[in-house]
Amino acid sequence: MPIEFDNNQPIYIQIMNYIKQQIISGKLNPGDKIDSVRELAVELQINPNTIQRTFQELEREGIVETRRGLGRYVTSEEVAIVSIKKEMAADLLGRFIQGMRDLGFKQDDIVTIVSEAVSKEEQK
Repeated sequence: MPIEFDNNQPIYIQIMNYIKQQIISGKLNPGDKIDSVRELAVELQINPNTIQRTFQELEREGIVETRRGLGRYVTSEEVAIVSIKKEMAADLLGRFIQGMRDLGFKQDDIVTIVSEAVSKEEQK
């Protein structure tokens, strides 16, 4: 699991986001088993308590479920996965729009730039 940690954000949130990206990209599917706390702690070389907190938050959000004696699994509820995808897309778009505004672009300019970029991608 290649994660480069950013000192400006708590590690458990970065791990949460990484797991969420794995789920919405299809690398982790609904019902897939997730590595244990110990396995992830060793792999990422971080404190197991940090991984435990990550899993607690993911469980609270309904993204991961614990099966007693079996481990943790990605939720099978499509609604939760679609919700994660929309949440992450909104966050990404919000940061993009703010960055464009910081560069001095107005709404119409941003829409035009995005539309042109999407058209170029479709032509590839």
